[in-house]
Amino acid sequence: RKKKLAAELANGRLAMMAIIGMFFQNGLTGSAWGDWAEYTASPLRAYENETGVQPPVGFWDPLGLSASGNNFDFQRRREVELKHGRVSMFATIGYIVPEYWRFPGNLCERYAAPIKFADMPNGLQAISKLPALGLFQIVLFAGLIETNVYNEQVNDEPGNYGAGFLGLRSVGIMNTGIQDPEVRKKKLNAELANGRLAMMAIIGMFFQDGLTGSAWGDWSNYTDSPLRAFEGELGVQAPVGFWDPVGYTRDGNVQTFKRRR
Repeated sequence: RKKKLAAELANGRLAMMAIIGMFFQNGLTGSAWGDWAEYTASPLRAYENETGVQPPVGFWDPLGLSASGNNFDFQRRREVELKHGRVSMFATIGYIVPEYWRFPGNLCERYAAPIKFADMPNGLQAISKLPALGLFQIVLFAGLIETNVYNEQVNDEPGNYGAGFLGLRSVGIMNTGIQDPEVRKKKLNAELANGRLAMMAIIGMFFQDGLTGSAWGDWSNYTDSPLRAFEGELGVQAPVGFWDPVGYTRDGNVQTFKRRR
């Protein structure tokens, strides 16, 4: 009986997503399974051939940020997306590497009590241990890079600051870049895809680190959550378990939970 009830909930959730998709597609193409090629009035058509338009979703803009068709806004958002993706890729690597290797010696000696790299906690806990001057140096360095190094685009191409392949020209290693247009497009698509994944990954690491004390901590360590009260309810299924991203049940109110169920 429990298996059947859980299946009913899972099928109902899928059906709610499906019917909204049918309504949306029906309204735009005239059929719940209509050909998107028939929806010629969309301003998003202008961006179908841009870098980052990849299967299976194609040009994906669920919030309609580019619905105006304004090319300046699109180019600015693409530049921001690339910057955030690059920073997030560095950040995820920065979370992982210290788990396996640290610089030898002291992190600081002159302006505070000596702190060894080996003693600096990984992740969010490091913020409370990092000296104020060290944090200032990080912010200053990031600001200088933003305003003085990567601030002029080449050929008005978002994210292209003339730094070459992997940004090697920024450190004095000259290279000709990627000459083949198809290979270059493939690499740029890969960068966008990896950056998008990294943005999701680093947010997940922050969230899990904040709740469990580690970016890959055991969720069983997070014993303060009121959601524990509903872990044995119907509909709590793999792989997500009890899933409430909006936090409707964070107050732990059983009656409210049952009404929503």
